[in-house]
Amino acid sequence: MIVAREVRLVGEKGEQLGIMPLSQAQEIARKHNLDLVEVAPTAVPPVCRLLDYGKYKYQQAKKEQEIRKSQKVTLLREIRLRPKIGDHDFEAKARSARKLLADGAKVKVTVLFRGREVTHPELGWKLLQRMAETLSDAGYPERQPVLEGKRMDIILAPATAKTKAKEKVKEAEDAKTENA
Repeated sequence: MIVAREVRLVGEKGEQLGIMPLSQAQEIARKHNLDLVEVAPTAVPPVCRLLDYGKYKYQQAKKEQEIRKSQKVTLLREIRLRPKIGDHDFEAKARSARKLLADGAKVKVTVLFRGREVTHPELGWKLLQRMAETLSDAGYPERQPVLEGKRMDIILAPATAKTKAKEKVKEAEDAKTENA
């Protein structure tokens, strides 16, 4: 696959073996039972390296796997409501949202309007505000409710230990000022 006539050859341990014709570099690779891999095709002359390609791909896959393992994946889960939802149903949805927030997922609470219900967006706005207030101890709103077509939604992010600690400090300060 290498099309250049001359290449700069780098050894298995990173040592420079010099500039040589491609055929000579391939011969050295065969003699050492390694693969000749072009690592910098745009350089003049192109840089090729002697390495075991299978082992190289395995190490790259391992590195990629480690990177993926260390990343924190935040899920966005959705809970759907209707403007005329009953109190008990609302509480059930709030409990499931609280559980999702406790698990560390962001929750998108959506109010779906049907037919002419969309002419009263204030009902959906009040419902979303009520949900945010109900879940204020488990999460906080990332943004205010937004009406998009026939749906209005709000995204709640889980309250971390940091924000809970800040709230406790604020409450303690408020209690001190009230007592004084």
